[in-house]
Amino acid sequence: MPAIQSPVTEEVHPDVALVARAKGGDTAAFEQLVRQYERQIFRVAQHITQNREDAEDITQDAFLKAYEKLDQFQGNSKFSTWLVRIAVNESLMRLRKRKTSKTVSMDEDVQTEEGSIPRDFAEWRPNPEQQYNQAELADILRKTIQGLPPGFRTVFTLRDVENLSTEETAEALGLSVPAVKSRLLRARLQLRERLSRYFRQKQEGQPA
Repeated sequence: MPAIQSPVTEEVHPDVALVARAKGGDTAAFEQLVRQYERQIFRVAQHITQNREDAEDITQDAFLKAYEKLDQFQGNSKFSTWLVRIAVNESLMRLRKRKTSKTVSMDEDVQTEEGSIPRDFAEWRPNPEQQYNQAELADILRKTIQGLPPGFRTVFTLRDVENLSTEETAEALGLSVPAVKSRLLRARLQLRERLSRYFRQKQEGQPA
């Protein structure tokens, strides 16, 4: 006689209860969600906008918008993914506003006879006497990520920096999974090429 198996109960994410309480007017529950995710949202916004003040504003705006639209959250995805999507939209809106101004975006590559290079590439010139340490390498990587086109940088940030799954990244950006995979691959290839070029020039004693 086959053994009787107990039914499998699906584990409910703690955020679900907090969101339910927040929908009921419990502001303390929403404040807890803010504390849980404000650093992640700030990092996402800063990676996309490359500006700390903008990222701080976007973080506030994203949580305010999330609170106002809390009734629209149906729980079909993680609350954090829904929140990241709001932050990404706010960040991209901020970038679009920048493009309408007459200032030159730091995100735009500079066109040279040898091809395009990141606008802030010149800032990478190392001091020959300076020994690289882990912090410096992290700074080089950060600036290399900044040099990616915004579309690639956003996918790379969510997938490889914030460790969202491919499906969550696709949902946050409103893209298909194949589109996320394609952009992620191209972002990684560009990063590898730019880092290789930087260290090759450094090794050869050329200005990087």
